[in-house]
Amino acid sequence: MPAKVDKEKCTGCESCVDECPSDAISMVDGKAAVNADTCVDCGVCVDACPVEAISMD
Repeated sequence: MPAKVDKEKCTGCESCVDECPSDAISMVDGKAAVNADTCVDCGVCVDACPVEAISMD
């Protein structure tokens, strides 16, 4: 299951974009967006997010 971003919590810091090994995260309107087709479900972005806006559920 690909990572999910809580748009309310996301501050647009881009930490997850920098850490994603599969380049599955991009910024859309100042918020992180995960491409489900390229996400490899590794969870690196969950750990990289300083505001806990990303989850794997």
